Amino acid sequence: MVSLSKNQTVSLAKTSGSVLTRIAVGLGWDPVKKKPGFFGSVFGGSSDSIDLDASVVMLDTNARPIDVVWFRKLNSDCSSLHHRGDNLTGDGDGDDEVIDINLTSLPSNVKFLAVTVNSFRSQTFNEVDNAFCRIFDTVNHNKEICNYKLKEQGPHTGVLIASLMRNGSDWEFTARGIPCNGNTVEAMIPTIRQALV
Repeated sequence: MVSLSKNQTVSLAKTSGSVLTRIAVGLGWDPVKKKPGFFGSVFGGSSDSIDLDASVVMLDTNARPIDVVWFRKLNSDCSSLHHRGDNLTGDGDGDDEVIDINLTSLPSNVKFLAVTVNSFRSQTFNEVDNAFCRIFDTVNHNKEICNYKLKEQGPHTGVLIASLMRNGSDWEFTARGIPCNGNTVEAMIPTIRQALV
């Protein structure tokens, strides 16, 4: 398993030791902890829950969107991607949202998969802590292949956290951490396209 820093790229096949067929993207986050005492509640307070939404955008060679999987559309038109459901709080350890990807059935015109997280309720990433994205092999006992921990916070409502790019029979994972604005994944498309082309 490889832990990446921002802008680093790894080959999933080389990292896992085999050509992958079915993977999943796990995303997690926590609400920023409230600071103790009166001043913490006045100045440093945060809600006890953070409702972020994980999405994957499928794009072609020119980074034009083909399809998107998110909480309002849990399955891609080609049935290669499946979103396991929406987490409204960010509570608990481990993955908050998971999107399954069948790499073998993805249409040949899909060159990129952009992994995003955004706040439908306009909560900002100043209220988010411990955000991460990880790739794991669902065929091989959910073995984790690589991960990226987001370090930056800020007043933005979304992040292009990572992307996958097709390279022959392999896929390359890149840690992005690019802030975006917009309450839905559709609003983030211009930033996503600019990052990928």
